Amino acid sequence: MTGAAGFIGSHLVDRLIADGYSVVGVDDLSTGKRTNVATVCDFRVMDVRSTELRALIADVKPSAVYHLAAQISVAVSAREPEFDAEVNIKGSLNLLEGIREAGLEKTRFVYITSGGTAYGAPESLPADETTPVRPLSPYGVSKLAVEQYLPVYANLAGLSYGIVRLANVYGPRQDPHGEAGVVAIFSRAMLNGTPLHIFGDGNDERDYVYVSDVVDAIVKVGDSELDGPYNVGTAIGTSTNRIFELLARHTGHSEVAQHGPSRPGDINKIALESGKAKRELAWEPRVSIEEGLKRTVDWFKQNP
Repeated sequence: MTGAAGFIGSHLVDRLIADGYSVVGVDDLSTGKRTNVATVCDFRVMDVRSTELRALIADVKPSAVYHLAAQISVAVSAREPEFDAEVNIKGSLNLLEGIREAGLEKTRFVYITSGGTAYGAPESLPADETTPVRPLSPYGVSKLAVEQYLPVYANLAGLSYGIVRLANVYGPRQDPHGEAGVVAIFSRAMLNGTPLHIFGDGNDERDYVYVSDVVDAIVKVGDSELDGPYNVGTAIGTSTNRIFELLARHTGHSEVAQHGPSRPGDINKIALESGKAKRELAWEPRVSIEEGLKRTVDWFKQNP
């Protein structure tokens, strides 16, 4: 698994180990944390672009590869599109070439990407998998490009693949110090009594899906032989202002947020319809936004 020390990746490591699998995890720790990873995971500090990754694949001969490592910041991709492509496209090709060179024709490759950035600004919501893909940021383009490579490598290398397009994932272990993850950023700031800043007027809407539901969907895709892509979301848009209000209630925060300019490349409104995942994978979200936010705040209180 790549990105094993990250927010979603570490939860996936826990789930796979609980299900009885042996997991080899790699992460360059640029954003992930070693403390996130279960001690029973065979963990390697490694860049997804490195030649060492190919050697590891040849040695381990994995039956499945879950690819979560990425440059995930829309803002960074707007400032440094070449770097974004270097990590997201070249890194993914390095991984796929490693599988091809090792002759692992039966390997299951599960690619984790972003639904919101792929669809851009759809004409109607919620977006399903037939919605035209029109990225608005270099990040969205780079992640979508890898999707296009996967059927090619199915022919070149014989691998089986599945694509998972995520909505906005939140929950315990999310990094409150980066640019992504408004729930984590707000939770930590509110608990610390730090002033909060909202980009734009706060009426932008995202589809928030809890991390345990996401991990369940990823595992179902990994266990299947279906290509997807599969949207993983709740089909409900929730505004940043509403997230602020709910988190303030759970944290006891009483200060008013400051508003500023919107960020370039950000999407105004997005929500993902996951009917295909329900029909083909028997997956649907189970944790409500209210319950998920409460669990997240409780975790941040216990992990100051």
